[in-house]
Amino acid sequence: MRMRERVGEHHAALDSAIDHLLSSGGKRVRPTVVLLTAAMFGGDPTRAVTLAAAIEMLHTATLVHDDLIDGALLRRGAPTLNAQWTPGATVLTGDYIFARAAHLAAQTGSLVVMEMFARTLMIIVSGEINQLFRSRSKDLRKDYFDRIYAKTASLFEVSTEATAVLSDAPAAHVALAKIVGYNLGVAFQIVDDVLDFVGNQEEVGKPVASDLRQGLLTLPALLSIDSRPVDDAFLDAILQRRLDPAVLEDLIWQVRTSDAIARALDEARGFVRLAQEALASLPACRERDALSDLAAYVVQRTV
Repeated sequence: MRMRERVGEHHAALDSAIDHLLSSGGKRVRPTVVLLTAAMFGGDPTRAVTLAAAIEMLHTATLVHDDLIDGALLRRGAPTLNAQWTPGATVLTGDYIFARAAHLAAQTGSLVVMEMFARTLMIIVSGEINQLFRSRSKDLRKDYFDRIYAKTASLFEVSTEATAVLSDAPAAHVALAKIVGYNLGVAFQIVDDVLDFVGNQEEVGKPVASDLRQGLLTLPALLSIDSRPVDDAFLDAILQRRLDPAVLEDLIWQVRTSDAIARALDEARGFVRLAQEALASLPACRERDALSDLAAYVVQRTV
């Protein structure tokens, strides 16, 4: 497996950490998207596998840093790296995995793909910085969609766009592939945010409403809050994590039992339809149909 290949001389603990991270589960949706997109465009399978590994490795690195920043001790029901290592060791391991991801991307032999990969990494890191230094926005909905683009949709977007480029697809098809990836990624993250409220800790692998507890307003919470008057002081208390624990639990219960969950899922389905419409303009083949089915699965999944 490309992601587990030993590259150069390094501390054995890094191999153990990577093995722990890769063995802890995950849906591997992004590499699946890469491989199906490459097959749809008739791309070279070996280069596609290399790109798929690079993108999943990049995703893995972001999770390491995310968990440290959030102070998360569980992911997918397993202890996070920072639950076992010092912050310094965790940061350096995340940095090493970023480097491994870039090394894999370089092996595709495409300068354009490398530029896309680097751009995506900058978008992801910039999004994390924006989240750390966040203040209450005048447009909370725009802030949310900007955040999930940086966090999730940008990586889905490069999964389809870079693969189309690597497969020498026509420019018009590359543009459509980018649309597919973006909308698939947005839908994926909205559903993740829904599951954060309606799932249970055993299924989701982290505490229920973990984002809201971290002061992050995701789409279900925004839709719930929009349905009743809320003053600026209340919003500030959420964002600054100063909300009284009993009030916070009541807010979580209101989101879980309101129509905000159904409305958020409806929005996710809208993004899936946009992805499927773009796919419909691409050459018909079984891989295209599989991508369309994968898009539908995104809003049907329970984990």
